[in-house]
Amino acid sequence: MLLNASHDVKRTGAGFPQAPVIARAKTVIIFLKREVSVVPPTAAPVGCPPTARTGTEDERTVGAEPGKGAETSNGSGRTEAPAPVETQHEKTPAPGGKQNPLRLRNAAFTRVWAGSIFSSVSSRTLGVAYPLLALALTGSPALAGWASFTLTLPILLFYVPAGVLVDRVDPRSLMLFTETFRGLAVTSLLLAFVLGVPSMPHVLAAAFLEGTLWVFYTLAETALLPSLVLEEQVTRAMARSETGAHIAVLAGRPLGGLLFGIAHAVPFALDAVLFLTSTLCLLGQTSEGETPGGRRHRQAHAFRQIASGVRELAGRALLAEMVDGVRELARHRFLRRAMALTTVTNLMVNTLIMIFIAGSANLSPLEVGLVLAAGGVGGVLGSSFAPSVKPRRAMLFTQMWIWVFALSLAALGEHPLFFGLATLMTGYTGARNNVAIRSFEIHAVDRSKLARVTSVHRLAVYGAVCLAAPLGGVLVSAFGTHEAAMKLFKAMFAIAIAVTATRFLRCIAVTATRLPP
Repeated sequence: MLLNASHDVKRTGAGFPQAPVIARAKTVIIFLKREVSVVPPTAAPVGCPPTARTGTEDERTVGAEPGKGAETSNGSGRTEAPAPVETQHEKTPAPGGKQNPLRLRNAAFTRVWAGSIFSSVSSRTLGVAYPLLALALTGSPALAGWASFTLTLPILLFYVPAGVLVDRVDPRSLMLFTETFRGLAVTSLLLAFVLGVPSMPHVLAAAFLEGTLWVFYTLAETALLPSLVLEEQVTRAMARSETGAHIAVLAGRPLGGLLFGIAHAVPFALDAVLFLTSTLCLLGQTSEGETPGGRRHRQAHAFRQIASGVRELAGRALLAEMVDGVRELARHRFLRRAMALTTVTNLMVNTLIMIFIAGSANLSPLEVGLVLAAGGVGGVLGSSFAPSVKPRRAMLFTQMWIWVFALSLAALGEHPLFFGLATLMTGYTGARNNVAIRSFEIHAVDRSKLARVTSVHRLAVYGAVCLAAPLGGVLVSAFGTHEAAMKLFKAMFAIAIAVTATRFLRCIAVTATRLPP
């Protein structure tokens, strides 16, 4: 660098070169300035690789295309394109702080995470408000059930196709799209209240649209969140996301019923505000390396990009990519077993909840609410301690037997306290394992197929949840509350024994093959 600089010849105003001695003196001064302004590699923030400071981070850089360098912040709130190393060292940090891409990442994650909580609270509130509105309009429990079914039907119809689309478009753009139209759906109901009374077809259409957009939003969030943190922060980020989901469950469901009791339009007004807040969180998110102009361009072209992605998925391409997602999941033994276990355990615990609700006629609303809230409390506690859990097969085996013990409490004790303990235990264990499974998906699955793999897994799990409600009702109708809980425990115990025996026999077979002849 010094040798090349010493051969530079600058001309005076008369057009003649300066003396060599003066040129060399200037070169020495420039070199000394550079040495003073250089930030040593050891001065990088903890967890922030040097590449994040020089703007040459790879595909994991948020806002940068694979293979291209990201733009960096100069500490004054503006962003600059990556410069050559010679000029990069000459830059002096602006007053008020040094360059810190890690802080930009954390700020972006916090905005998206906060927006996700607002969105989840809205979703849980609407899950209560739509059936209650249908019941208030018609007086028919059957139509209230149809409103609830309309909310969950898109899970069965669109989860896997949504995963294919999310893998092909910018997830932030898709989240902006979904939040905008979810807000418009509840706003349309508010206008209907102002003009008169909403019709039942309007309620069902809004509920179906809410369920459909929720599917796309959750998958886009799954694809976006890992890109906002460093690799070593993924598990902690997934734990925060899981905690937010359980907080939304605890807050949203009782809030929906409480606000609907005040006035039928109140929960929808709140949800319109929450969706707007969630959208503003996404609009305010600036990724590391993204200029304000780039952010405006992304927001302006969000809908156009989604439309282009939908057109590309017409016909056989959609089916082929859906099958590709199934194959990618099947390639990982841990994910195969995790999907099988979570499907069974979700079926069991949600059937148990339905059994409790069906047999709760003699209980006070407070007792019912506390039992149902216990699962959410367990989820918050479990996800809070989840960063220490590593995805291993033994983890799945342990969860299965904890489920057996939890169901035994509900089966052997008729008091609501035993049901509450069962849901608390299953919520705690389930949240810890959810974080471990999501972290494994992010680390082991090809990022270009992550949404498809997640969609296949969630389709199986939520399909079991949809089956749990009618199954619980049938069991209570046929055997009563206590006997239905006992049969559920026996079924779970039989499954656990079968899995344990299979694992034991497999271990014996493997040991036998390793013994010398």
